[in-house]
Amino acid sequence: MIVHRPLPKVLRWRMRNLCGRATLQGVAALTAACLMSGCATVALDQGGSLTSYSELQPSDGVLTKSKLYVRENEVLAARTVRIVPATIAEKARVEGITDQERRLVANAIDRSLCAGLSERFTVVGASDDADITVHSRITQMTPTDEKAVAASKGASIAKTVLLPGVPVPVPRIPIGLGSLSVEAEARARDGKQEGAMVWGRGANALSGSARVSPSGDAYELASAFGDDFSRMLVTGKTPFGGLGKPPSMDRIQSWAGGAPKYAACEAFGREPGIAGLVGGAIGVPPDWNDKAPEAGTTTAQAQ
Repeated sequence: MIVHRPLPKVLRWRMRNLCGRATLQGVAALTAACLMSGCATVALDQGGSLTSYSELQPSDGVLTKSKLYVRENEVLAARTVRIVPATIAEKARVEGITDQERRLVANAIDRSLCAGLSERFTVVGASDDADITVHSRITQMTPTDEKAVAASKGASIAKTVLLPGVPVPVPRIPIGLGSLSVEAEARARDGKQEGAMVWGRGANALSGSARVSPSGDAYELASAFGDDFSRMLVTGKTPFGGLGKPPSMDRIQSWAGGAPKYAACEAFGREPGIAGLVGGAIGVPPDWNDKAPEAGTTTAQAQ
């Protein structure tokens, strides 16, 4: 016979203080408040790599700030796409993040773009002709506070030990949250701007994988940008505010670390897969699970 013993008084007190007696609406309100107060600030600076900024219009997501422009009919008529490796603005070369870490973030953008655009376009090699050419530029990269992340991971472990089996999320300490700002453009064969986006997002205390690395948050946010910009080109509309289609089997295979749909995407390496998910969960630095191509090959950081 299973005997259900009551929790010690001190643990019951902790659970009440952690969980409270909030209704679903109360939890949602608390989450929203935490998201607003526990998020890194972001900037939507112009990095000078776009043909024009005059047509950009605000289009924000829940956690993302952006300005964008897309010529829907022209983008939807395109069938092939070429990806120019991401570059990094001088302003984004902040102290505390190494060149190797920056290359890893830039490559994560390229890889995410390649996988996302593969959902509708045929991705061709860097030297091949294509209906549209996509390029992106990192304009801001704010470092992550490694000590704060380590402390947050320690709190999460302590919760697991003290309250095993209790589904209580442990918020990240809202100190030293990193951020990433990127601009990107899709140009037609004649050089005309078919779509563009200036994008910024900061890490927050309640979601995402915190990694013990100065580039940890920027690395995680790189894939979010790639997903947003590729979705805009795949649909011809803003990627925010609507429900997206479920990912294809090719996309799922890519996430799992399998071969990409098109060989051209191999230039950016494969997703870390399960090892990357585990690494993100325990907070190891990105370069423990992922490697960027050598500088001068794919993601050479052109000025």
